[in-house]
Amino acid sequence: MESLSCVSCPFFVTHHQPYPFAGQLSTTRTRLRSALKVNATSLVVPLLPFNINEVLVPSESKILHLYEARYLALLEEALVRMKLFVYFVLDPISISEYATEASFAAKCGCLVLIENVERLDVGALVSIRGVGRVKIVNFFQADPFLKGEVIPMQDTTSASPSDVSSKVLSVKEAVYSLNSLEIKLKAPKEAVMQTYVLNSLQWAEKQPSLDCDEAFIPSLPERVSFAAFQPVSGSTQSELVKLQQEKLKAMDLRDTKQRLNNSLEFVKGSISMLAAKLAIQALEMQ
Repeated sequence: MESLSCVSCPFFVTHHQPYPFAGQLSTTRTRLRSALKVNATSLVVPLLPFNINEVLVPSESKILHLYEARYLALLEEALVRMKLFVYFVLDPISISEYATEASFAAKCGCLVLIENVERLDVGALVSIRGVGRVKIVNFFQADPFLKGEVIPMQDTTSASPSDVSSKVLSVKEAVYSLNSLEIKLKAPKEAVMQTYVLNSLQWAEKQPSLDCDEAFIPSLPERVSFAAFQPVSGSTQSELVKLQQEKLKAMDLRDTKQRLNNSLEFVKGSISMLAAKLAIQALEMQ
């Protein structure tokens, strides 16, 4: 399977680092419980925390290298639970100047599907795909890994279906234009017919088939609205920081049309950036 993206996360690379939940986790009256009756529209799944600069959006694909015992245990649990777990980020917050422990807010929860697992001598490479946003409502355990109850979060929009469909078409056309430019920018030995953004869009266009309540699967327009927020070839550090900021905004929005508008503007900006780099590349080849 082609590797689409690799991430490095401090929770994976520091052997002695404890869970970042030594302090308070700022969710509304969140408590650890051993058992709870869950509703039909909720799931009890493993939870995997990341830093605030590692946001994952629906439709996005990543490859994680898991090798610590607690994360391998999480992987095995997820594989027997419909191949699903929740990827979320920890946002450091300040409770008071007298606080002696770090406090975090759980944000940007994304239900992910395990698409592939490659066993290694040390750990495993796990290909995941973001499916849809979720809210963590309860934590059941912290050891050996986090597990909790989540409920789906989907958009509510007052825009007409025809207006939304028109925006979806515009985003798709822009993504295909961006993909064409990105392929031209790559060196011949790196050239592929599919980029991160096109891979996400093509996944978003299909109806996901998951063994869970359909409420966890966003609508097609909502899935497409997230697909554009992917890195492009040759991105600078500042451009990657901007991408993370756009992802955070996209995860917080509850209006599909507004996110589609933001996606379109983001893609147009990426197209302009790549066009300029292609012009420089052409001059250098003369």
